[in-house]
Amino acid sequence: MTKEPPELPRQLDFQPADLFLNRELSLLEFNRRVLEQAQDESVPLLERLKFLCISSSNLDEFFEIRVAGLQQMAELTPNQRGADGMTPAETLAAISRRAHELVDAQYRVFNDIILPALDKERIRFLRRSEWSPEQDAWLKNYFHNELMPVLSPLGLDPAHPFPRILNKSLNFIVQLSGKDAFGRNTGFAIVQAPRALPRLIQLPREVAGTGPHDFVFLSSVIHAYVDDLFPGMEATGSYQFRLTRNSDLLVDEEEVKDLMEALEGELSQRQWGDIVRLEVAHNCPEHLWQYLMDVAQLTPADVYQVNGPVNLHRLMTIPDLIDRPELKYAPFTPRVPKAFTGPDVFAAIRERDQLLHHPYESFMPVVDFLRHAARDPRVLAIKQTLYRTGDKSAVAEALIEAARNGKEVTVVVELRARFDEEANIDLAEQLQEVGAHVVYGVVGYKTHAKMCLVVRREEQGLRQYAHLGTGNYHPRTARIYTDYGLFTADPQICKDVHAVFLQLTSLGKVTKLHRLLQSPFTLAKQLLAKIERESAHAAAGKPARIIAKMNALVEPETIQALYKASRAGVKVDLIIRGMCSLRPGAAGLSENIQVRSVVGRFLEHHRCYYFANAGDAELYLSSADWMERNLFRRVEVAFPVLDRKIRERIVEHLNGYLADTAQSWLLQPDGSYRRAEADGSKGIQQRFMEEA
Repeated sequence: MTKEPPELPRQLDFQPADLFLNRELSLLEFNRRVLEQAQDESVPLLERLKFLCISSSNLDEFFEIRVAGLQQMAELTPNQRGADGMTPAETLAAISRRAHELVDAQYRVFNDIILPALDKERIRFLRRSEWSPEQDAWLKNYFHNELMPVLSPLGLDPAHPFPRILNKSLNFIVQLSGKDAFGRNTGFAIVQAPRALPRLIQLPREVAGTGPHDFVFLSSVIHAYVDDLFPGMEATGSYQFRLTRNSDLLVDEEEVKDLMEALEGELSQRQWGDIVRLEVAHNCPEHLWQYLMDVAQLTPADVYQVNGPVNLHRLMTIPDLIDRPELKYAPFTPRVPKAFTGPDVFAAIRERDQLLHHPYESFMPVVDFLRHAARDPRVLAIKQTLYRTGDKSAVAEALIEAARNGKEVTVVVELRARFDEEANIDLAEQLQEVGAHVVYGVVGYKTHAKMCLVVRREEQGLRQYAHLGTGNYHPRTARIYTDYGLFTADPQICKDVHAVFLQLTSLGKVTKLHRLLQSPFTLAKQLLAKIERESAHAAAGKPARIIAKMNALVEPETIQALYKASRAGVKVDLIIRGMCSLRPGAAGLSENIQVRSVVGRFLEHHRCYYFANAGDAELYLSSADWMERNLFRRVEVAFPVLDRKIRERIVEHLNGYLADTAQSWLLQPDGSYRRAEADGSKGIQQRFMEEA
């Protein structure tokens, strides 16, 4: 007689701060791991520079979205506490402390590690004190001919109030002495550097004293000759600064009649949101940065003094300007699986499900699948979701060709994909011009699912083919993001995909799906049920195991279910790139849970959920992280891997991640991360590249 498993407690007797790590601080910890790559001497030098730039860019977006949102919450709902028990003000204070530490670390890496290493390779960023007389003369001429005509210095007086400063633009506050032609001198002026100007100027080799790769920052040139902008006056100080603004778009979808029109109106205002951060040169006098702080209506906690260019991300152009292959990652060409080298892609998918593992395997089979569908006279219809596609997208071109060829093309374009709104509006207009049916999903829910469905007339009747992915239909990011894409002709999966498209394009009740899990309807409930099932199996002495890989884990109910599974004896291994609010390894709570983050050449992006299920294992791939927005406020799908060989292959991949010591970081109970102890083995990404 089988023993009944014990009833698990519905609630955990712990305080919020014991149960949940703060999600924003966890995201800053991820950015610290990215910065660590810039210090890793096993990484090629110009790639280390890129990691520094990525760390800077990530922090910009963190302030534009996360900090901006918290500041709004601090005003509107100051007493509201998050899952971790912290108020918005408490979270902002903690962010300020951590972010200041991170910024200081970024500039230490830049000044003390990256610049000296580049200098040894004859890649130099010349300070004004290092310019030869010939370089000085060339740069002064460059200033007068190329820069000065487009600069518009603004004196500050009652007739010239402080100007509006564009989000993340380069600016200078200049301290002046003397009087102008009208006898005025308020002592200050602002110089704004238009975005059309290059932030880095490469000195020509023919200028005496110049090496093969000598650069000067735009800020250095403006500092050197700023006096020339104020004839008859003396600039006694010039200091760069940058303001970061709230960049989230606010559109009341319940009120607008045309979402595209409303978004177009908001896009023009994105650069002028509320100011959330001031970055200023480290040598700027206190009275000047306090003046800027007061104008921006910020507090000292929002001010970041930096020893270097105020926007490190601008250095991202450097690797492209320098032809030094030995300082970069070795070129990698993804392979095309044999199944996609034949003339009939549909026959290959009919024979068995096919898996693509990007970027180790090429994204081209996805593009070719759509091109075949566009040109095949037996294809009647194509349905596709698009979240991000990139410029001049081959995917979009194939859909346009299909519509021109008379196919019934239906595309769900997510206009609200953050920072890609304008590109997606342009894409929607292009598709509409050729007769494709374009819809924008469901009001209040972003369409984040990655699905394509092709309907084809064959001898036995109509047959459907589906492609489902964990990442976007974006050929460029498919070369740098790790993702899975599954092709299948399984009738039930294809029927489910068709049902989800009907939900997105038409009206009607929720349709019961046979294979797919879908948010906001079944995904969260089914995940909880599967986690609880593992708990029951463990309590009954049956095989129980959970392995999950994703970008973020912050949803409270899911985290509590994982804690209960751990207490029931389930071994839980989580591979989470970024935010994680779960506290692993805590006594009495999560001793059986380990969380690791893998940071390397490629951005870890695929989402996989594995449940041992007492020997009858289940494996799902998905577009969804375990976050509130993915589970409750987006249209997402999780799809099962039914083919045994593919399932075994992905499980082998997951075990490879769990065994990795070269690129892994282990989350500690206090929320910090400790690098895994290297055993000399190759990193998991290197293994995948070699296998490909």
